[in-house]
Amino acid sequence: MITKKHMIYAFVIMIIAFGGILGNIYYSKIYKAYVVKEGAIYIQTGADINEVTKAIRPYVKRIKPFKWLAKKKNYIRHIKPGKYILKKGMSNNDLVNLLRSGAQSPVKVSFNNQDSLEKLAGRIATQIEPDSLDLLTLFKDEDFLGEHGFTRATALAMYIPNSYEFYWNTSASRFRDKMWKEYQKFWTASRKKKAAKINLTPIEVSILASIVQKESSYVPERKTIAGLYLNRLQNKWPLQADPTIIFAVKKKSGTDTVIKRVLLEHLEIDSPYNTYSNTGLPPGLIGMPDISSIKAVLNPDKHEYYYMCASVTDIGKHVFAKTLAQHNVNARKYQQWVAKQNY
Repeated sequence: MITKKHMIYAFVIMIIAFGGILGNIYYSKIYKAYVVKEGAIYIQTGADINEVTKAIRPYVKRIKPFKWLAKKKNYIRHIKPGKYILKKGMSNNDLVNLLRSGAQSPVKVSFNNQDSLEKLAGRIATQIEPDSLDLLTLFKDEDFLGEHGFTRATALAMYIPNSYEFYWNTSASRFRDKMWKEYQKFWTASRKKKAAKINLTPIEVSILASIVQKESSYVPERKTIAGLYLNRLQNKWPLQADPTIIFAVKKKSGTDTVIKRVLLEHLEIDSPYNTYSNTGLPPGLIGMPDISSIKAVLNPDKHEYYYMCASVTDIGKHVFAKTLAQHNVNARKYQQWVAKQNY
């Protein structure tokens, strides 16, 4: 016979069993493995919970448990932007705690060979959150440039090609300010002393380095080329650097037209970057010099070369001459070789 007491016991057991089932469901929601694959997600500044769930959806079993726990932990009111690394096997609790803490992973930002501020801004915008227009506006800010000793023409010198660590949601202004600090760190007292020894400022070193780099992609000869141009500068000869002519032509036309050879007509261009008609350095950089080119200018080979010509036996390298007569011999060999190539 089922007594009232038995019914109470049965009811209690049912409550306990139900509680156990419910507890297991909630435990699974919160503490069991939830992230099914490793990956990086990017949460933009000002993102809402829907944008966050869209970002994590490819990495989790189900999205509803995340939204439920995010609401319980009040994450939806404290969403923090950045790059976050999700690891396979993380629980929902681990995931919400990671995002709520703002413990984002840094990104490596690298750049080189971006030969204009526009191209640099475009390159950086692919690696951190700010868009290229915001970056470019700050890169060209006249007040900042003037305060730090740059002009529009020399602004590129502040960005030393390398790999740097940033948080993905770093603002455009913080990125630029960090680059100024890195520039100051790069230009140590020792490097400034070397620059002074060759009668150049750090910015002038970068201008010359940009020419040296455009002259040769073969790094071992850059010190020789740097020494040649310094010989010309010290004797007040025009540099007669073809890369500056190419830069001047492109700058005047406003295009990136490929110029395979510098012709006599190009040498007539009216431009401060025409190093055939002007002596001294041009007013700005013609490209972004890498560290090897800057070091080549700071540590030039000492020699008596004043002329250089593309080699016809070691393609990509140059032959050097001390006198115009020697140079003319090299130039004729090159012209004969070019004629055979049907350029």
